[in-house]
Amino acid sequence: MARARSSPADSGPPAAAGVLIPAAATALCVAVAVAISPSAARLPVALCGVVATIAVAAVAAESARRGRLIRELRRRYSQHDAGLRALLADQEAMNVRLAESVLPAAIDRLRQGESVDEALRALGFRAGGVHSAQSAHASMLRSVLSAVKAEEDLRDSAQRAFVNIARRVQAIVHQQFLDLREMEEHHGADPRVFGDLLHLDHATALIGRLADSIAVLGGSRPGRQWQQNVPLFSVLRGAMSRITDYQRVELHSVLEVAVVGPAVEPLIHALAELLDNATRYSPPHTRVHLTAIEVQSGVAVEIEDGGVGLSDEARVRAERVLSHVSSGLDLTDLGETPRLGLSVVGRLAQANGFQVSLRPSAYAGVRAVLVIPRDLVTTVPAPTMSIPGAGVVSAGLNPQLVKPVRTQYPEQSAYEVNGNGLPQRHRRTPPAPFVNGSAARATAPPAPT
Repeated sequence: MARARSSPADSGPPAAAGVLIPAAATALCVAVAVAISPSAARLPVALCGVVATIAVAAVAAESARRGRLIRELRRRYSQHDAGLRALLADQEAMNVRLAESVLPAAIDRLRQGESVDEALRALGFRAGGVHSAQSAHASMLRSVLSAVKAEEDLRDSAQRAFVNIARRVQAIVHQQFLDLREMEEHHGADPRVFGDLLHLDHATALIGRLADSIAVLGGSRPGRQWQQNVPLFSVLRGAMSRITDYQRVELHSVLEVAVVGPAVEPLIHALAELLDNATRYSPPHTRVHLTAIEVQSGVAVEIEDGGVGLSDEARVRAERVLSHVSSGLDLTDLGETPRLGLSVVGRLAQANGFQVSLRPSAYAGVRAVLVIPRDLVTTVPAPTMSIPGAGVVSAGLNPQLVKPVRTQYPEQSAYEVNGNGLPQRHRRTPPAPFVNGSAARATAPPAPT
């Protein structure tokens, strides 16, 4: 704290007293000495006393002057010290603000598409500022944002390249599905040829899932788009068809509901990734149990395996991967052996409103639960949809394990376009009876868009 500045009037009387008192005391002593001295010695004593008095007064005056100078220097030092402390406090506050609010806000603006100059102007930083510290902070912030911008541009370019590559593979896979569909229709009477075609259909589905995963991590969506609602049973079977060890998956009771068209492909892909993790990280002789039950918030799909389970640290790390997926694909995090499953599930869950959790399983492994929101579930449509790659799974299903479970979801209204081009509302047809076994391959999947 700076000391109060003293005025000359306040310091005048003490300084004068400091000069007069020693001189007066010396003069008094000289007068006493002259009075008691003999007559012949009074003059020399008086002269010596006068000289001594003058000398004492001069010393006292110089001492008082130096005292005033020291006090002034101390006052100036105190003010300078207080100013430096205030400046350091301001700079510390600026550093904290820069690290905690300005820099994150600037990076968010960069990710929203603003340039470095626009972000700096919006945050109140301009080059050549009056305050030297603020100018230095602006220069440092510009350098950091330029580096972040270059890194973001590089990552965006890599993501676009990955998505373009994935789209090419998806187009090839889609054409392969169409060719296999035609071959199955031509050679369906021969069981050996038909079985080989189903095997190729399954292998093509695995390639398509990998291409879809790359596209999803690049910020895009899975390749296929479903215009009609698909039964949940067909969705689960389609997810099983996109993993290698589909024979190990036991499909238990399934609700007799359907999934709305826009959510079908993301749900199939997310469940396929969870099933792949369950089969990949559990002993090959164990079973993976797949169940769909109704819950308060929608439909919960449970996947339980008999693997080694997850430690608390591994579970926290996996849930972090599921939740922190908004930044997209980062090539530096892939490593030499990329593990994309949970990242893909996290992005799909974030984009479609799925809730994914990992818990210990009753079989000492992992239980993954994916909750489908109620607004993405509807009644079973009358036509049975066909999912590419699901035919190979049909032969492995046990009709005694898969049981339909009716639910009380209300029927939803559908819309058709009349002759005037306007939507006309009508009631959806009642749910079709549940049928086990392979689905009819009546409708080909739409082309990737």
